[in-house]
Amino acid sequence: MDDETVEQVRAVVSAIPAGTVLGYGDVAARAGLPGRARLVGRILAEDGADLPWHRVVHADGTPAPHKVAEQLALLRSEGVLADGDRVPMRRYRAP
Repeated sequence: MDDETVEQVRAVVSAIPAGTVLGYGDVAARAGLPGRARLVGRILAEDGADLPWHRVVHADGTPAPHKVAEQLALLRSEGVLADGDRVPMRRYRAP
């Protein structure tokens, strides 16, 4: 992956407003990388510690499997309330 791609993804994730979420595929599409949801996940895993990574979830609203409790707690602190372990995307998807 090139630096421009990384910066495109980082810019989209940085712009997700508090209290909202996007799916990995949503981030990819907004970064001009349709169909590259897995690449978004990889970028966040490798270069996302300083980003609001917790605002990016799977398309069905489920958090990253290895960070469920942490991600849901961070989202809850911003007013995003999960239904079980799933964020209601219709309610919380960023505009």
